Amino acid sequence: MPDDKTTQKLLYPLPGYNFQVAVDSDSASFVEVSGLASEYETVTYRHGFSRWEGEDVTRVPKRSHSTVTLKKGVMPGGNFLSQWLTADPPTARALAISLCDEAGTPVVVWHVKEAIPVKLSAPSFDVNSTQIAIETIDLLASGISVEYL
Repeated sequence: MPDDKTTQKLLYPLPGYNFQVAVDSDSASFVEVSGLASEYETVTYRHGFSRWEGEDVTRVPKRSHSTVTLKKGVMPGGNFLSQWLTADPPTARALAISLCDEAGTPVVVWHVKEAIPVKLSAPSFDVNSTQIAIETIDLLASGISVEYL
């Protein structure tokens, strides 16, 4: 017997296509977000008794940076991605990526404390293709955390 709608809302995974992106609290439309990762650097220590006692792996309290990739369709008019990249100097901005339920209410939010653009890639152009033009921006991100609502 299939689960009822309430049980499905509570126990089933959320689809990955219903998400929102806010850059400094301004909403923006993207077709893909990838690279959200938070990790710590580790150090392996070897001492004279490593053969008998094993190696010691220590987690260093310094978080490493990750590269977050945002993909957006190219539209006529101004584009804040290129303006953000070409600003001198480029300023760090906060990001919030929200995974939403079917009503559009955020359920899980990934917060990026600081993101600085490092690369903007133009779309591929092909006369035989009917795909939309999508540009890609890579951000150097730090301070990634997740919040379950």
